Amino acid sequence: MVQYLQIGKIVNTHGVKGEVRVIPLTDDPLRFNKLKCVYISKEMSDEMQKFDIVSVKHQKNFVIIKFNGIDDMNAAERLKEHFVIIDRKDAVKLPKDTFFICDLINMNVFDHEGNNLGVLTDVLSTGSNDVYVVKNENKKEILIPALKSVVKEVCFENNKMVVELPQGLIDDEV
Repeated sequence: MVQYLQIGKIVNTHGVKGEVRVIPLTDDPLRFNKLKCVYISKEMSDEMQKFDIVSVKHQKNFVIIKFNGIDDMNAAERLKEHFVIIDRKDAVKLPKDTFFICDLINMNVFDHEGNNLGVLTDVLSTGSNDVYVVKNENKKEILIPALKSVVKEVCFENNKMVVELPQGLIDDEV
């Protein structure tokens, strides 16, 4: 499992006093209110810079953050297109059978008979339930509903998910 989690992306400045506008990459935008500091980086593989949070506001679908040391629009502009990142130890505690998307990506997916269905490449949020996108060796996609009745086992130690597919979900050509 990854040590750091992306929780937002800075998309613009806000005002002239150094605030930034963040699109939350989390189901719970209010989680930003509890943070004291975060890391900022262009990509997860890049060097991260630590910033203390001065204030957090919510505006429509955005989170407005003021960082210590970012005091004008020019300084805030340099943070555009960067990710807001936290250490996993600062992450919210997830309910049972709920997972961080980054932990599921690249997981090997098998049916309940042990057949390899492919690798989980993406998670789609549909409103009612998430859908796992699994690509097989032929690069064909299988869309698997993220339901307890379908997902039978998730094992991070073995990087393995076992699913019981509903009848007719995939055809023999996949």
